[in-house]
Amino acid sequence: MSRTVLVTGGGTGIGRAVAAAFAAGGDHVVITGRRAEVLHHTAKEIGPLVTALPCDATDPDQLQDLRGRLPDTVHVLVNNAGGNRDLGAAPTADLRLLAERWRANLDANLLAAVLTTAAVDQLLTDGGAVVNVGSFAADRGAGSYGASKAAMNTWNIALARQFGPRGVTCNVVAPGYVEDTEFFGDRRSEQFRRDRVAETLVGRAGRTEDVAEVVRFLASPAARHITGQVLRVDGGVIPTR
Repeated sequence: MSRTVLVTGGGTGIGRAVAAAFAAGGDHVVITGRRAEVLHHTAKEIGPLVTALPCDATDPDQLQDLRGRLPDTVHVLVNNAGGNRDLGAAPTADLRLLAERWRANLDANLLAAVLTTAAVDQLLTDGGAVVNVGSFAADRGAGSYGASKAAMNTWNIALARQFGPRGVTCNVVAPGYVEDTEFFGDRRSEQFRRDRVAETLVGRAGRTEDVAEVVRFLASPAARHITGQVLRVDGGVIPTR
């Protein structure tokens, strides 16, 4: 049966790979993001099962409008929109600027997921799935970005409790270093790449497809008894027992 899958931040990187993976399985995918041109280009490249609906996931008014443009039923929500709004910024003693930087990352990585989930709550079918894309930065003390992803992990537990009676699973996929994204912009040197790969147990950087397939698994019938969890996809950088 074909499902409707909503992927925020679906124009590039991990979001694009997630959209392509679900579309390859025959699902209808709606991708959202702030850049309309990028979204429409991605939808055209992936194929007719992908629909682009520009929307800033941090803007309540745009999300309200988005809800009215979505199909009546959403089977899978993938909260992927986000990024490090403080990447490369120099330390500051300016408290107003510091507050702006922290709020920017909390808005982009936590509030966007909270608002989007609330916006589609009534559309989300019983037995569906919410998959939130976090980061291993949540466990590495990575400033405001890491804090926002750690907050996502905690919020996901409450979300799993809230949606559990409806048979909706809620999980976080936490990628490590993934090469083929826009996350680092032009700040990624060859030495940086070598250092990140050296941290892994498998000797290679992550790929967007690695994350996409785990997202798709968590939304599949095989994962109906997995909820309230954080699943790292980091090549073993942060092992657990």
